[in-house]
Amino acid sequence: MLILEGLMPMLSPGSWRQWFEKILKLDDGQIRFFGMFMVLLGLVLFWLVA
Repeated sequence: MLILEGLMPMLSPGSWRQWFEKILKLDDGQIRFFGMFMVLLGLVLFWLVA
């Protein structure tokens, strides 16, 4: 997981910083929805690979 999380800041730190700043401006509900979406996406990908 850390390998995947580290790819974006390693390959494009400027874009990663801009993306992260946009996330910081979101409301708590929007961040929760984004987190839930990422968890579900991870589960689906895990299910497809396993």
